[in-house]
Amino acid sequence: MNSNIKVAAIHDLSGVGRCSLSVILPTLSAMGIQVCPVPTAILSAHTGGFGDVVMRDLTDYIIPALQHYKRLKMDFDCIYSGFLASTSQIDHCLEFFSSYPNALKVVDPVMADNGKPYKTCTAELRRRMGELAAVADIITPNMTEAAILLGEDPTLMPRSSSEMKSILVRLSEMGPKTVVITSAYICGECCNAGYDREHNKFWKVPYVQVNAGYPGTGDVFASVLTGSILRGDSLPIAMNRAAAFLELAIKTTYGYSTDSREGILLERCLDFLMGRHDLCDYESL
Repeated sequence: MNSNIKVAAIHDLSGVGRCSLSVILPTLSAMGIQVCPVPTAILSAHTGGFGDVVMRDLTDYIIPALQHYKRLKMDFDCIYSGFLASTSQIDHCLEFFSSYPNALKVVDPVMADNGKPYKTCTAELRRRMGELAAVADIITPNMTEAAILLGEDPTLMPRSSSEMKSILVRLSEMGPKTVVITSAYICGECCNAGYDREHNKFWKVPYVQVNAGYPGTGDVFASVLTGSILRGDSLPIAMNRAAAFLELAIKTTYGYSTDSREGILLERCLDFLMGRHDLCDYESL
């Protein structure tokens, strides 16, 4: 394994509430991976319940940063994009991807959840997110985002196994070789579902849901999944590792009855990621 894996993480940075770069940096660092943050925006807090947040759009920062890295002949093993604050940032991400053709391209299409788009995600931004998915190696939408990418009604209705397979395949046909859908419901079961087009394999990792919702869990899942694949794990093992860590962190947080707006108690659980636990809770879909 490369002992100096380097990831360019194109995400926002929220000061309060554990999400985006504030969880991506420690999560991947705990897995032995260097994160080079490329912030798309700076927010005083995430937008999920802290009132009117202070936000600074950093669209004009991204390309100069890329140009600097290219002058330095800096190489990246992975380009990993998430929350984007404007449609111009779609173009900037595409330029990052084209500048590092050998890097693993991971797109977390942060647009929506629970059947509704985020307030900051415009219709044009949602439409153009498909352009990033088309050039990605891996995409990690939740069920709402998967529906938006496919142009379907973004509901969270339960799906059968055959319907979920169809969704995964259709998303892969947009371009990405690997599709992982988080927070999926298959025949009434909570799980994360994945598709590996190269091997034509479908996977699922069931999980137990607690009666609470925390921001940033999708960022954590996608980060652990990305880190696991960069360290050489197969897709089902990477999905299993991400789900196991997230379940541990969520249940730990739930047990302390903290303010859910603050996100998961990531700091108490990072040591889990420093080991290489044998995992076998994945199943064929």
